[in-house]
Amino acid sequence: MTYSIVARDPDSGHLGIAVASRFFAVGALVPHIRARAAVATQAFINPLWGVEGVQRLETGETAASVLGDLAARDRGQAQRQAHMIDAQGQIAAHTGKDCIDWAGHRVAEGVSVAGNMLSGAAVVEDTLACYLDNMDRPFAERLLLAMKAGEAAGGDKRGRQSAALRIHRNLDYPWIDIRADDHEDPLAELSRLLEVAGERYLFFAEGLATPETFSGCDDRTPIDKAIAAAEAERRSKGVPSRSRATDA
Repeated sequence: MTYSIVARDPDSGHLGIAVASRFFAVGALVPHIRARAAVATQAFINPLWGVEGVQRLETGETAASVLGDLAARDRGQAQRQAHMIDAQGQIAAHTGKDCIDWAGHRVAEGVSVAGNMLSGAAVVEDTLACYLDNMDRPFAERLLLAMKAGEAAGGDKRGRQSAALRIHRNLDYPWIDIRADDHEDPLAELSRLLEVAGERYLFFAEGLATPETFSGCDDRTPIDKAIAAAEAERRSKGVPSRSRATDA
């Protein structure tokens, strides 16, 4: 009932998952990412495949060994679907034989697409092709473009309801984590949210703490200046804010 893309950006090493479904709040349970590894678990979902899987991948276990062990231990594995990238960049994917048609996965270097209950194989094939054809685009934009290509190919055969985008920049907390939990056009809503994030939030995110700089940026002056400059540029071009925030 879901299709998703799991990818590592080849230039930055950043990890991302985008997912869409005719199911409520798909972003709550499907994507699992840490600094060096990522897992998407879906179909008749067992969230422990994601929770345990990403923890084990972070310690250096391979994607193939972790996925094989999860499937071997789970009596419901025939109804599960999962794909993952390990700390070495290797990918493993599982589509159980009882996943509802169309169900399957496609893998290329640094990227995997998987889905179930889809209109057909073109959903995952077009998602993957679009991602690979847009390697010059920013990572977040590339992931959303790919998902939209999958939707144009038919997407979830039942319709649309929710979508999510999560990206980690070599850290255990996300750089961006946005969701549309119950929406008539969830991928379009993610695009709007990404634009809104670019107005203020992503400037703030650049100054967050890292293991190397525990205090992060403790002077907000450069952040405020960057936000003001971006806002001035938008106004000069006549581009309105996409935010729905209200002021007191």
